[in-house]
Amino acid sequence: MLVGVGPVRRQLAQVALLAGVLTGCSGAAEGDAGPSSSASASADAASASDTAVKSGGTIGAAGSACPLPVTFDIAEDWKAKAIDAGTGDGGDSSADPDNELAQEIVDALLHQGPVTAACEVDAKPAGNIGFLRVWTGKPGDEDARAVLEAFVAAENGVSKAKYSAFEAGGVSGAEVKYLVTSKLLEETKEESALAVTTKRGPVVIHLGGMDTDEHREMLPAYELAKRTLRTG
Repeated sequence: MLVGVGPVRRQLAQVALLAGVLTGCSGAAEGDAGPSSSASASADAASASDTAVKSGGTIGAAGSACPLPVTFDIAEDWKAKAIDAGTGDGGDSSADPDNELAQEIVDALLHQGPVTAACEVDAKPAGNIGFLRVWTGKPGDEDARAVLEAFVAAENGVSKAKYSAFEAGGVSGAEVKYLVTSKLLEETKEESALAVTTKRGPVVIHLGGMDTDEHREMLPAYELAKRTLRTG
């Protein structure tokens, strides 16, 4: 599809940048298809997740960088920033088809399955390339496992998803480890996510990364968030 130049080109460039940051819009996931990597790779990942990491503070409470239905600690030097998903109405973009297209792409990137992007915690200040992202949804009857399955099913290129239950500090939820393959980059990488339900709706915490090595290096921050997770 051909689009105009000038402001529209800049908008679509911004959309492309956002697409590189918030990945996974629609697709199909495998079920419990077994471990996400070889035994040795799994051992390496487990070792990485056990590495001690200092807390850089707590987010989620009112007045914090990201007000959320849950609270948890973020790793030292990681920086949290709320994501403004907007109302999804596209403003006055209906007057311009190109603007409307850009808005639709942005809206798609901000929503994955039953949840919407609410916060991202950037690892770059701590020396890694990746984000710990928090997604929130509307209150409903689905349990944490169902929410997590729908979240994974809405991501492209998913395989070997392995689900499990977890409990931390009185909070129970579901967790998944899986692989994501990018057809564009012809690369496969590991990702992790967990979900809990609260009175204010479900919450998904997702850890990606530029590649599997980055993901594994950031696992201690993900484990810190899981270990300190609390609901209101």
